[in-house]
Amino acid sequence: MPTIRYRELKRRYELDGPRKTVEHLSEALAKRQLVPEDFSVRDLAEALIPDGHQWVRELDPRSAGGVSLLESSEGVDSTAFLNVTGQVVYAKILEAFRSPVFVASQLVDTVPTRLDGERIPGVGPLADEVTEIHPGMPYPHVGFGEDYIDTPSTTKHGLIVPVTREAIFFDRTNLVLSRAAEVGEILGLNKEKRLLDLVIGQTNNYKWKGTAYDTYYASGGPWVNELAGNELVDWTDVDAAEQILADILDPNTGEPVLVQATTVLVMPAYRHAAHRVFNAAEITYTEEGSATQTTAANPLGRYTVRESRLAYRRIIASGQAAADAKKWWFFGDFRKAFAYMENWPITVTQSPPGSEADFNQDVVVRFKASERGAAAVINPRYVVKCTG
Repeated sequence: MPTIRYRELKRRYELDGPRKTVEHLSEALAKRQLVPEDFSVRDLAEALIPDGHQWVRELDPRSAGGVSLLESSEGVDSTAFLNVTGQVVYAKILEAFRSPVFVASQLVDTVPTRLDGERIPGVGPLADEVTEIHPGMPYPHVGFGEDYIDTPSTTKHGLIVPVTREAIFFDRTNLVLSRAAEVGEILGLNKEKRLLDLVIGQTNNYKWKGTAYDTYYASGGPWVNELAGNELVDWTDVDAAEQILADILDPNTGEPVLVQATTVLVMPAYRHAAHRVFNAAEITYTEEGSATQTTAANPLGRYTVRESRLAYRRIIASGQAAADAKKWWFFGDFRKAFAYMENWPITVTQSPPGSEADFNQDVVVRFKASERGAAAVINPRYVVKCTG
């Protein structure tokens, strides 16, 4: 484990200034050259606060020799300590927020937006035959008002990590980082659940040309992208899902939707079955009514297989029996089907020193983590839901 040279850190802070120091520290934490656990909040306070040793010692009420007037806190420049500690806390929050278990958050794109729900214009594709231009004839125009979707309103989520006098005095850095990790995990889990509820079809917020639609239709809808009785057993089940995608048409042109399926999302019970189906070296085909078998190279190697315990639990929470939920799987291009509309990413701000919480609760500083966004269906025609 790297040893933090606090005197050198203080010297670099004084020479380079807060911005460069925090940027350098952020880069080192992002590259894992340093990890949050390498730091000590007590050592940071002693090194970065003027007369830090005395300041930390006076966190003990016994050092006041009677009634403490809190004079030692007035005029104390704790900026460097707060900036560096804030970066360490932020790194821990971000690490938990981006946990690999949050599969859906990795399968969709994050789209920055400044709007609280917005109308995203699309180009209503022209039929192929009108693209031919005869000599002397004008080029046709393509407008952006012909096709659009409305994304849902965004919501803000956040929590606070407190750093108490006791945490600094007793050097309970692990407790502070544990709280930071909990905050990041809770915020990441909340985002993941909102995305998964879209993927499984529990939440439906697709609004196209002013009309709301469900994400999945088994029959009778404007598209069909749900296939019941298609348990993932072998390559023929994948072929059935591929045929569903192949039959979906673009509503503007009547042409097939140009989708290239890339990812398969399965439940934990079918993790090994999925890898067997998609990673087998060969497949065997027996034509119905014939004893002849044909062996060929497996054509399914281009797909990425992901599994999610959280998806399984969200399906059960939606009212499905566990025996049925474990057989669900999803197939398609998730980045084209769904997105996370983000007003701002996970952000950490710190409270000013000498706040009311310091007097009432011995909270020296609080770090508030927040993010704002909304999970949105962009185009459900790019994904297929299969159930057992």
